[in-house]
Amino acid sequence: MNEITLTSDGVIVSDGRPAEAGRPLMFLSAQVKLASDYTLRGFFKLIEKYPLLSELNPFFAASLEQYRKSPAGGCHEPSLDCLLLTKTIEMIGFPGKPRLEIYHSLYGLQGLNFHEIKDFPLENLLDMPLTLGKLKHVVFGDKVDIFEFDTVFTLFELIDAILWELSFHGTLLACEIRR
Repeated sequence: MNEITLTSDGVIVSDGRPAEAGRPLMFLSAQVKLASDYTLRGFFKLIEKYPLLSELNPFFAASLEQYRKSPAGGCHEPSLDCLLLTKTIEMIGFPGKPRLEIYHSLYGLQGLNFHEIKDFPLENLLDMPLTLGKLKHVVFGDKVDIFEFDTVFTLFELIDAILWELSFHGTLLACEIRR
């Protein structure tokens, strides 16, 4: 599997060289590594540097607008340590008709506690470190026997998972019912 690194200033680095601005789609299936200083702001810089990637999700326009209205720095949530992207494989439906679901989640992490990001405005999350977590395997809903594995994330998975959380889970102003 090809490997790319995403830098905090939004650049895709492949084989030690920055990717051309007009050619990001060739990296969608590549394994992602994040620079040690990568933040959610770096994610938005990635989309600004490679605008073709914004076509992957209809919620990008609203998210980018909210990002652009945020302060240029200092956007930290003091009650969180970092943002963590996870992958889950869950076997469901036994006895009966078993099925397998695979999904991604983006959480705020405080110590060992996970928090949904919908509880925090985007402007408080932009400069939070973003890290890639492990894969959790849940067998038939048994939360006692959850197995964790090292895993990889592709560029497409990273983009889709982050936008899913920002759009569906209420971080966008248009979705915030509580206001």
